[in-house]
Amino acid sequence: MAPIEVKKICCIGAGYVGGPTCAVIPHIQVTIVDLNQARIDAWNSDELPIYEPGLEDVVKATRGKNLFFSTDVDKGIADADLIFVSVNTPTKKSGIGAGFAADLKFLQLATRRIAEVATSSKIVVEKSTVPCRTADAMRTILEANSKPGCRFDILSNPEFLAEGTAIADLFAPDRVLIGSLQTEEGLDACRALSNVYSNWVPRDQILTVGLWSSELSKLAANAMLAQRISSVNALSAICEATGANIDEVAYAVGKDTRMGSKFLKASVGFGGSCFQKDILNLVYLSESLHLPEVAKYWRSVVELNEYQKSRFARKVVDTLFNTITGKKIAVLGWAFKKDTGDTRESPAITITNHFLSEKARISIYDPQVTESQMWLDLTDYGDIPAEPIKPHITINKTVEEACAGAEAIVVCTEWDEFKTLDWEKIYANCPRPAFVFDGRLILDRKKLTDIGFQVITIGSGDRI
Repeated sequence: MAPIEVKKICCIGAGYVGGPTCAVIPHIQVTIVDLNQARIDAWNSDELPIYEPGLEDVVKATRGKNLFFSTDVDKGIADADLIFVSVNTPTKKSGIGAGFAADLKFLQLATRRIAEVATSSKIVVEKSTVPCRTADAMRTILEANSKPGCRFDILSNPEFLAEGTAIADLFAPDRVLIGSLQTEEGLDACRALSNVYSNWVPRDQILTVGLWSSELSKLAANAMLAQRISSVNALSAICEATGANIDEVAYAVGKDTRMGSKFLKASVGFGGSCFQKDILNLVYLSESLHLPEVAKYWRSVVELNEYQKSRFARKVVDTLFNTITGKKIAVLGWAFKKDTGDTRESPAITITNHFLSEKARISIYDPQVTESQMWLDLTDYGDIPAEPIKPHITINKTVEEACAGAEAIVVCTEWDEFKTLDWEKIYANCPRPAFVFDGRLILDRKKLTDIGFQVITIGSGDRI
């Protein structure tokens, strides 16, 4: 046998993974399908549904040529040689494994739809983050519902994108990982997908492994990155207690070539759709495999992250003379990191909820996150009534509006614009003493202190 030539690709799911990933594929016809009409309309407009530096230029250059967006899921499936499944796999909120296991409802629905619609053989590619051996369940569904003469080969092709640099990551990836069954058919399918990527990725950066190794590698990579963040955040608490400086400690540690400097920046904690979800997946997997010590280890990474967020929020309260009731607090940044509009698991949400429990008045500013998204986060997508908290929340269009009259300014996202604000003008409109809490270690402490602010930073035990 020889690998098929992939001429048409369908991607099920037009979200943070499916949209950018498929937008960069050259030469091959790619159709991204989604049942959400509003989302597809946005992809076909000048206002894309997600913010990612460079994405708009890529989409505009290829849309209508080899890149298409549609709600006709069945046609996309029927026409494709290869299908990426890039649907959401959130953490379960109820039932067995609630709070830890991935909810594979959407993935299983997409798989079932592929089997029902396909009239020819397909390569089906897991793009969503999934627990190890999910491909087994997908294969069972496909084989149980397939038509005579239809064959499905399943591959794992996890994404390793970092939001904010996703387009650069896609054009020049550290590696592309493809997992397959080690059968003749599985290896042929693997070669077919490798040929797609080889249009722009050097062959030596395309790694081919077993199916289960590929699935686990995605969880392992995110868990180990998050582990580094929690480790440096744990050290930041020690620095604050001893008078050491976490930036200096991290710099010294990062100079060790065995360690490197990446992911050693202390902060209010990690967020995003992947880190916490993937670690909790590992916790659930470890427990289901009767490895309680392993589960406990990975759970501690998440627990430390929650501790860092609550510790930072408590520091604000303690510094403002043990009460923030009725006081105006400016929260700068709502996205979980700069250069994205994604707010999933953002530390700003947890910190703001702490402030709400203290009955503070909170003004929020973020350059990319919409007001409607902020209210979805504040109400936990409708699970929390909005009316009781509305008197305590103001969402502002400018930093100056958010900070005017604030007794504390709390930086929760490392947006570059916060580094170059007119801090003298902001100080002039703040009551005294005026506090700045730098949760991202991005501000010039000495400059702000010279202006008159009292500056408190993560990982430093002194105020200069």
